[in-house]
Amino acid sequence: MTVSEIRRPVKRRPRFHRLTVLDVERLTDDAVAVTFEVPVALRELFAFRAGQHLTVRRHAESGEEIRRSYSICSTPSRLRDEGELRVGIKRVAGGAFSTYALSGLAPGDEVDVLPPLGHFTTEFDPARARHYAAIAAGSGITPVLSLAATALETEPDSRVTVVYGNRAAGTVMFAEELADLKDRYRERLHVMHVLSREAQESPLLSGRLDEARIGAVLDALLPAGTVDEWFLCGPHGMVLDAKVALSTRDVDDSAVHTELFHVDDAPPVARPAAAPEDTAQRAEVGIVLDGRTTTFTMAHDERVLDAALRARPELPYACKGGVCSTCRAKVVEGRVEMARNFALEPDELAAGYVLTCQAMPITDRVVVDFDV
Repeated sequence: MTVSEIRRPVKRRPRFHRLTVLDVERLTDDAVAVTFEVPVALRELFAFRAGQHLTVRRHAESGEEIRRSYSICSTPSRLRDEGELRVGIKRVAGGAFSTYALSGLAPGDEVDVLPPLGHFTTEFDPARARHYAAIAAGSGITPVLSLAATALETEPDSRVTVVYGNRAAGTVMFAEELADLKDRYRERLHVMHVLSREAQESPLLSGRLDEARIGAVLDALLPAGTVDEWFLCGPHGMVLDAKVALSTRDVDDSAVHTELFHVDDAPPVARPAAAPEDTAQRAEVGIVLDGRTTTFTMAHDERVLDAALRARPELPYACKGGVCSTCRAKVVEGRVEMARNFALEPDELAAGYVLTCQAMPITDRVVVDFDV
């Protein structure tokens, strides 16, 4: 392994800061909302756009470093006026951080937090009059709550419709917050709860939020042509079903924003045929971070981030599932193939950006730059 220095201006990458927990509020049996206090000195750094997420870090008793990303459910104005950031955390089976958040995290604790990241957002403008619609399931409501509240607060002539799927009424995250928001903006906010395991008065809103039901809701209650921007957030299958339902109703992809919370049901793409067949042949990879280049060799069927962390443990990452984009970097030499991508937009891909947690080298030399 060799290390060389690059003399050039360096883009300052996000770094972890310790924030104090103000509150841990139980939302459901398996979900909490955690509120962080952001000191005045850090409020500009932690300023965010509705729909973005935070990456948190803790060290387990075993010494293992655990990183996870959670969407912000509060509004930018709450951070600006009160210095508070709030995220929603739902327990997942075997979840190292979510289990800790629900059983061990308490007010007064300190947590390492990265400044906000993410592209699941839009440019709100007080002069605009738009109709925003969101289709969410489970914990997918978390960024949607921030988006809806911000849109209604910022754009007095805009309106928001939310279609929200859950198993039962008792599993609805942020039920009170959604009701309060509805009371505050009665004429501009419409919320439709769809429950898969509880019968409701309307058969249309009783059942799983799949392509057929989403399509039926669109045709009966939410004509696609009346909506300016769509926000889809939740498990992989629901998001795909919603995208199909919208595309068959001639909704342009440019009007649709997506965010995935679960991708286990999405099989990784097979390694490309163009990749060298001899996996014993190793690629030379250079990683540029903080103005310094570290060069090492790795197998062609290994992920760039996994190999690079052995040499540069300070590399930015969170989910390692192709969802959060924390490990985003630009390929400046050579080529890679990503196993999956749920975070980068087409213009980012065209510019050469990749998710290093999903990237495998398909040329004998690759250089990836985290500083651009």
